[in-house]
Amino acid sequence: MRKYLYCETGFVEKPNWIPNCWVNVESPDEDDFNFLKNELKVPESFLEDISDTDERPHTDVEGNWLLTIIRIPMQQNKSIPYTTLPLGIITNNEIVVTVCFQNTEMISDFINHTRRKSLSVRNKYELILRLIYSSAVWFLKYLKQINNDVTAAEKELEKSIRNEDLLQLMKLQKTLVYFNTSIRGNEVIVGKLQSIFQDKDYKNKDLVEDVVIELKQAYNTVNIYSDILTGTMDAFASIISNNVNTIMKRMTSISIILMVPTLIASFYGMNVDVHLNNFQYAFTVIVMISIFISALAL
Repeated sequence: MRKYLYCETGFVEKPNWIPNCWVNVESPDEDDFNFLKNELKVPESFLEDISDTDERPHTDVEGNWLLTIIRIPMQQNKSIPYTTLPLGIITNNEIVVTVCFQNTEMISDFINHTRRKSLSVRNKYELILRLIYSSAVWFLKYLKQINNDVTAAEKELEKSIRNEDLLQLMKLQKTLVYFNTSIRGNEVIVGKLQSIFQDKDYKNKDLVEDVVIELKQAYNTVNIYSDILTGTMDAFASIISNNVNTIMKRMTSISIILMVPTLIASFYGMNVDVHLNNFQYAFTVIVMISIFISALAL
């Protein structure tokens, strides 16, 4: 699915492509690929790079084309609740194309935000920076949700330590690792873009500073939540270990206590004279002696 967006006061959708408009492609089908390759002459190698879900943030140049790949967050209903995926931004002198192989909330929210704020994106460099800024905002948004999920899992673990709750914490820890790596990669991209777009027409110091600050905030937040989650899991691991030790101590104590009457019964089970053969209350005496010695052991 593709949209043609032209920046006026916010991005306005157009029915057809015109020069210097933004072509946003999400979950592309065969028709979208044909349009990009045949109509806009987008290098096929760029599309192959973007299709790789593990592609790291980087820039690449082919002719007068520039490919910028950043990582953006996404919520999903799979084993890992949050993940990141590549967003490719392909530009030349009069073409700006973004390609993402899945539908995300971030892109639509970014478009709506520019319309609400009546923002004017002057050039391709500013568009890339604002997309990176938007990704940092969504990282922070998902991090708040992750923090709420961790708090909920902790409360459940305080009641009863279940494997499901521990596995949920492990999944959230994986998410934080993905977020950490992606945010660091996006920070590196900002530095590379500053060296690529050095023309005075592209200078926007305030926007660059805002992007860097937002990325640093997201990065610091990831590290804080990661440290908290690591400490939480270590604490619950210690609690589980202590519980196991307590149970094993009790089981060992019970085994020792039960060994006493078992030993006495074994002695009297031998085929030898036990000197109580003719005593009327021999069984009662032996049982009482076993109980007395077991009580002492207890």
